[in-house]
Amino acid sequence: MVWNHSVAGFAVEDCFIVKAGQWILDSSHQPDFAAGLGHTLGRGKMLSDGQGGYHIQNMAVKISGNQMLLRVGSLAVNHRFDYRKKTISLSELAAGQRVTLKILRN
Repeated sequence: MVWNHSVAGFAVEDCFIVKAGQWILDSSHQPDFAAGLGHTLGRGKMLSDGQGGYHIQNMAVKISGNQMLLRVGSLAVNHRFDYRKKTISLSELAAGQRVTLKILRN
């Protein structure tokens, strides 16, 4: 999921994986230590991105029940999914609304 920081405006990338049927926040790329961002001790490893920002890798944060509540931001925030060269903007579909994102199993 990619979204623009509401104050600084830069893109933040939160990368999720599904492992053994569990939805997991795996990593995050944050171009700056802006308000509300940062590394939580014991939750992954923080590395420089070489451009003044940082990557947090190996976060292994399980998403409870494989679902997440999200208040979708305005188009300025533009919550969106980037996957396999396709982008789906949640903000275009549901700005200002509370949505539930979930992993569905067959």
